Amino acid sequence: MMKKFLSLALALVMVLSLVACGGNNNPPAADDNKNPDTPPVEDNNTDAPETPDDTPVSYTDASHDSQEIYEMVLGEFTEAYAKALACDNESERFALMAIAEAKLLQSGVFVPTTSKGGRYAIGRVVPYCVTPTLWGTDDARFYRNIVLADGLLKDADRVAMKTHWNEIKDTATDEAEYLDWVRQYLADHGYETKDSYGIPYSEDPKTFDAFATYRASDHEVLVNTFDGLLEYNIYGQQAPALAESYDVSDDGLTYTFHIRDAVWTDSQGRELGPVTADDWVAGLQHLMDNPGNLEYLFSGIIAGVSEYLDGTSLDMSNVGVKAVDEKTLEVTLEHPSTYFITMLGYGGLLAPLNRAYYESQGGTFGAGATSGSYGTGPDTIAYCGPYLITNWTEKNTFVFKANEKYWNADAVNVKTLTWYFNDGSDVMKSYNDCIANITDSCPLNDSNMQQCKADGNYDDYHYISSTDATSYMGWLNVNRGGTMEVDGEMVEVGFANFNDDTKAVSPQDEEARARTHAAMLNQNFRMAICTGFDRGAHNAQVVGEELKEKSLINSYTPGDFVHLKEDVTVDINGTSKTYPANTNYGVILQDQLDADGVPLKVYDPAGNDGAGSSSSFEGWYSPANSKAYLDKAVEELAEQGLEISAENPIQIDITFASNIEQYSNRANVFKKSIEESTGGLIQVNLVACTDAPEWNDATYCPTSGAGMNGNYSDNSGWGPDYGDPASYLDTLYADGDGSMLKCLGLF
Repeated sequence: MMKKFLSLALALVMVLSLVACGGNNNPPAADDNKNPDTPPVEDNNTDAPETPDDTPVSYTDASHDSQEIYEMVLGEFTEAYAKALACDNESERFALMAIAEAKLLQSGVFVPTTSKGGRYAIGRVVPYCVTPTLWGTDDARFYRNIVLADGLLKDADRVAMKTHWNEIKDTATDEAEYLDWVRQYLADHGYETKDSYGIPYSEDPKTFDAFATYRASDHEVLVNTFDGLLEYNIYGQQAPALAESYDVSDDGLTYTFHIRDAVWTDSQGRELGPVTADDWVAGLQHLMDNPGNLEYLFSGIIAGVSEYLDGTSLDMSNVGVKAVDEKTLEVTLEHPSTYFITMLGYGGLLAPLNRAYYESQGGTFGAGATSGSYGTGPDTIAYCGPYLITNWTEKNTFVFKANEKYWNADAVNVKTLTWYFNDGSDVMKSYNDCIANITDSCPLNDSNMQQCKADGNYDDYHYISSTDATSYMGWLNVNRGGTMEVDGEMVEVGFANFNDDTKAVSPQDEEARARTHAAMLNQNFRMAICTGFDRGAHNAQVVGEELKEKSLINSYTPGDFVHLKEDVTVDINGTSKTYPANTNYGVILQDQLDADGVPLKVYDPAGNDGAGSSSSFEGWYSPANSKAYLDKAVEELAEQGLEISAENPIQIDITFASNIEQYSNRANVFKKSIEESTGGLIQVNLVACTDAPEWNDATYCPTSGAGMNGNYSDNSGWGPDYGDPASYLDTLYADGDGSMLKCLGLF
């Protein structure tokens, strides 16, 4: 399964002003449209290669086979996760997934860093005008936003709106109940509104074909051009969109969607024909025909998809998506799924495609399918959503105009949506643009906060933006270097950028590379890095010292992402333990880590005002634990012939965008904390990239693990696409989508 892959370069640019090759082009984390605030391991905790006692092994013999290394470093996780996936009971499966994630965290292949949000900000955007749902891409549908015409929204008024939303969110069904109240509140307090909305963005789409990509930078543009069957509303409820209603069979296998009257247009607003049930049949086939990394999401979920993808059957009549008639769509699952319906909130996953228009652009289906010119630009797609893209100038401006033929046109509050390019190199641009009423929100950083205070825009107007379910990680490359195809030729990659071997060049010589590769295969060595990293000081370079822990995360799947629906009994290291209904995922995750003797705190039951949370505290950084892990690693690696000493340290490279001060500062914090925690036994090389796009080329854009340039990278994260921990864990499961394994240098 493939999901939403985010670049930190992108997110931080949006935060700093809020880069290349895809990422998250959400409006800045400042937009408070989300729910507010909504000793070392045991001796056997190592995955150093086992070797016969009578066979001396040199560290230079390390294999670079991805599957072998995957099993070596993630074998415990994959065994535990396979057990979870085989479980039919939802609550038991959640518990088993938490146990599997505990094995993942203690493998040391990554260290959690931050989520989005948790920053000081100012703006003109009313909170809760987009969905607070933590998964999918519906939070990028901006048409309902209410935006002030001028000035800034006072924090006191923002709090009043949040309070009202919280009072009605569990009982309200009509979005107008909140939005009309907001309009009246604004009028009563002297505010005026406008029908335009300006947003900074930092990465142009790589494609306009929503079915052919899993990059957030693509989907967050495209979801504004079409509607899905259902859409998450401002209360977090799934509501009718192009499906007026739907029915589910008693056995939970068949979903019947009743399609409303709506029309397709081209980018000029010229009508192309009605929206019909066949549009979803065409959409799913096109999705499966394309290598966009979304196609596997429905494998094993919708009947016949697996067989279509593996080539067993390319007959769409054997796939469980059928147009019963023009307005009736039937979707048949392989087995009942508790989270299938939540998957409909993700971009181009089960989206409509106008078959006739696609074919008019040269698109074909089935064996040898080609997309022709479809999706090559905003003028080569069909529209059935709230906006038409009327102008796009690369690295400059996007202009979205309200679609007059949109079925829900009366609900469109923002008639003109304009995105302004900002690469983050000017740390004052976001503030200046916001004050000039060009863009409508601005996260505050150390550079622009002083100006904000001097202008009198801080005391009454600043607020702390809410965090979300995005999980950014510091990834350890356990298999650096290899070959990959570039322009039809196989080239050596991994120690310079895959698309330009003169950029981001590693200073390591061949011996250093071999030593580092061997060390990275040792679990205790990896955990020494993960626990020796001062994540708070790292985060403070962007958000400031006061907020440095607010957006820290401590797990991959948030500890409060799901909870048990019923009592569940599972085995924790040979001890049977029963968890009652409503137990959060993070409770079980922490229990398994504790049982394994892993000194990490990943869940705080008192967090989030007693609701429980895995964020907003430091649960990893400990120089004492880092030293203990490293002492063990040094001993184990010495037995393999690898000496680690102050005179002969292990080198690890980290790339960063040197033209952006915060990136440089973060890289230096990483170097300082790792070298201090490990007593100089690990040497961090800072490999400067000239800008964020070059940094993305090093750490985000490669399509395979071979192209990942660096031993450590902190430029990628994941946002969930449906309401199940599998949305996270599948990304590191070799038998699943494994889409984040490339960050580890694998596959």
